[in-house]
Amino acid sequence: MIGFGTLLNTAGIVAGGAAGLLFGRLLKERHQEALKAACGVSVLFIGLAGAMEGMLRVQDGAVLSGRAMLVTLCLALGTLLGEIINIEGLIERFGEWLKRKTGNAKDPRFVGAFVTASLTVCVGAMAIVGALEDGLQGDWSILATKAVLDLIIVMVMTCSLGKGCIFSAIPVFIFEGAVTLLASLLRPILTEAAMGNLSLVGSILIFCVGLNLVFGQKVRVANMLPAIVFAVIAAFLPLSL
Repeated sequence: MIGFGTLLNTAGIVAGGAAGLLFGRLLKERHQEALKAACGVSVLFIGLAGAMEGMLRVQDGAVLSGRAMLVTLCLALGTLLGEIINIEGLIERFGEWLKRKTGNAKDPRFVGAFVTASLTVCVGAMAIVGALEDGLQGDWSILATKAVLDLIIVMVMTCSLGKGCIFSAIPVFIFEGAVTLLASLLRPILTEAAMGNLSLVGSILIFCVGLNLVFGQKVRVANMLPAIVFAVIAAFLPLSL
C-alpha cells in the first residue's frame, strides 16, 4: 500500500515518545540531564559520520577530502535565506500553538523539545529516499527501518526533553506524505548527485542539532534548512564544488 511507510514511521515516533514519557517519569532530574547529553553526543556522531562519508574518499591508499566549497556556499546561502524568512520562528510559533491546543501550556520545555526532535527525524536523505521508494514502487522497507531508528531516538529524547518530542510525528507525517504523493514529480530532480549533496548537507545540520543538545541552543538549525535546497540545485550546475 502506497503511503504505508509514512504511517509506519509516524506510528514509530508516537510509540517511542509514549515509551519515553513513561520511562522519563521514573528518572531523576540528573538522570534526565545525563541522558540528554548522551543523546546529544549520539546525534553529533550520526551527523558527523554522514558528513565524513560525503566529504572523504580513499584514493590510492590515501584519504582525501573534498566538497568544502559546496558545503560552505550551501550553508552560507541557505542560512541567509532562512534567517530572512525566520523559519525557526515559524516552527516555534507552530510549537506554541500545539502546546496550547494539547493542554501543555505550562510546560516550558515543550517547544524546544518539539523543534529539536522534529529536526532530528525529518532532516536527512533516508526520509526522502524512503518516501520516494514508497511512492513510486510501494516499497516501504527503508521507512520501516527509519521507523525503528526514530522510535529509539524519540524515546530517548522524550525521556530527557519532555513530551514535545512526541509531536515531531506531525512534521514527519506531512513531509514524508508529501514526498510520497509527489514522488513521480520529484524523481527526475533527485538524481544520485543531488541526493549525495542533500545527504552531506543534511548530515551537517543533524550534527548542529547534536551541538545544541550538548551545549545548549547555539545554532538556529531550522534557519539553515534552505541549505538543503541549495545543495540539490548545486548538483545541476556545471561547476566542480
